Amino acid sequence: MCGIVGWVDFHRDLRLERAGARAMAGTMALRGPDAEGLWVREHVAFGHRRLAVIDLVTGGQPMTVEHDGAELAAITYSGELYNYRELRQELRALGHHFRTESDTEVVLRAYVQWGEDFVDRLNGMYAFGIWDVRQDRLVLVRDRMGVKPLYYHTGDGGQLLFASEPKAIFAHPGAEAVVDADGLRELLAFVKTPGHGVYRNLHEVVPGELVRVDRAGLHRRLYWRPGYAEHRDDLDTTVRTVRELLDDIVARQTVADVPMCALLSGGLDSSAITALAHAALTGRGEGPLRSFAVDFAGQTEHFRPDAMRATPDTPYVHDVVKHVSTDHEDIVLDAATLMDPLGRAAVVNAADLPTVGGDIYTSLYLLFRAVREHSTVALSGEAADEVFGGYAWFHQPEIVWTETFPWLVIGDLKGGALDKDLVASLDVEGYRAGAYHDAIAEVDHGEDADPFNRRMREISYLHLTRFVRILLDRKDRMSMAHGLEVRVPYCDHRLVEYVYNTPWAMKTFDGREKSLLRAAAADAVPASVAGRTKSPYPSTQDPRYERALREALARVLEDDSPVAPLLDRQRVAELAAAPYEYDGFAADRRAIEHALSLDLWLRRSPVRLLL
Repeated sequence: MCGIVGWVDFHRDLRLERAGARAMAGTMALRGPDAEGLWVREHVAFGHRRLAVIDLVTGGQPMTVEHDGAELAAITYSGELYNYRELRQELRALGHHFRTESDTEVVLRAYVQWGEDFVDRLNGMYAFGIWDVRQDRLVLVRDRMGVKPLYYHTGDGGQLLFASEPKAIFAHPGAEAVVDADGLRELLAFVKTPGHGVYRNLHEVVPGELVRVDRAGLHRRLYWRPGYAEHRDDLDTTVRTVRELLDDIVARQTVADVPMCALLSGGLDSSAITALAHAALTGRGEGPLRSFAVDFAGQTEHFRPDAMRATPDTPYVHDVVKHVSTDHEDIVLDAATLMDPLGRAAVVNAADLPTVGGDIYTSLYLLFRAVREHSTVALSGEAADEVFGGYAWFHQPEIVWTETFPWLVIGDLKGGALDKDLVASLDVEGYRAGAYHDAIAEVDHGEDADPFNRRMREISYLHLTRFVRILLDRKDRMSMAHGLEVRVPYCDHRLVEYVYNTPWAMKTFDGREKSLLRAAAADAVPASVAGRTKSPYPSTQDPRYERALREALARVLEDDSPVAPLLDRQRVAELAAAPYEYDGFAADRRAIEHALSLDLWLRRSPVRLLL
């Protein structure tokens, strides 16, 4: 995994701009701590920061491929291609000679061989730019589920900049970090509009998209999205197919030339991945698997069930460790660590944006920092809920049939502590409604005329193309801030396609959430975990953390913060003075966390608000 940057300008000689390209790449040092590379030609400059995972010696970048001494193409690449060995064998049969063992060279030669259709052959998580010397054009590609980020910025005169993170783009003097009213709407809406980069003139390459840039302009092509296919397998065959897919996916994703581990929460999703990964490694004589879990000081002993979490994680984590025999460590965090100003500022810097997640982001950042001391690659259970239907609201008719994004029904995420007149002027509700209808219009129902099946397909589609991307972005930013690669087996597009088209009645055949996954992994996890109710990523219940949040909010008003003009001062005063009350999804707490994150963002980043 790496950090990539690029600059294309058909009206400027970029051979004179090496310093600018190097400055952009320098912002990606945390993503790629192992090596730096620069490749510059007249109208293109590629930069790369490497996190070495496969082919540690000869896999440096940017990488080129030549024929008869002439360059054909160059690539700056971030990600992992899980079928690179099969593709390399196929390309060798077609006459290609490889000088490295890296998946990067496989991607580049696949493009040279098959042109833009090569994307249909890729299985992995990736984001990259290819400069086609023969055609004098740039090709940007992002993986199907959007596991790896890729942004591009369009400027005056046809200039285009791209990078793994916005901060790299804004290191260029021709790109200013401006957030206008439309960008603020996207920030507040919590809907993750595909392609929207929040900052003005900044765009995300949409997951499953190829973007071509040449002298004629910019051209976009979506090469993948979840689509309709008739499901013909019976239940037993479906469960067996899910398990076979998971076995193959995990086996592929446990290949690395560096230490690997699993992130373990004690839930079904991460426990299944941990068990299968341990089996894959030990089967190759490479085990045991290391595993890590996050916990909060005193949380297990003093846990209180709430609206989101019925049980603490740690007892179930330890059940899995005993059952699977991983080499395990709990990373225990206290309130003071979670409130450390340097850590909270680092989270906002890594995200390039304010967040509403608060300690969920901070604890993930701190967990990854601790994990990186031992491992370079981690496996995660992210996306299982979106793929298999694990969230409670998938199973609540009053939410399922509400015409909005389901995750918005459970709480008010649009305003919080912000000035009410500002929120009203932005018309966040109208923005959300438009984004929702745009998403629903994308859904392919094929020949399915059943209203309930159609609705559940829509609910699944919303989660696979919007909600999961919020979580994947969080995981990528918090992990890569420490140079830790996190792989997400449940995002393999073969599994996503298969389960997406499985009838909802089959997905819930035992009357519970994630029935298919539970059945497919039943022999791999302890009975306590197989029967456990869904529990989201943990959040601290420590009253000292809550008090510290409110004290910090009070200081925001006293310090003449740049966020003050955006806030409802009376509401902020009420929040700062309110007594502690934690219910697992408290709107007040999220409002405080959001206000504090906005404050840090405006203080520490070069952003200019234009409202």
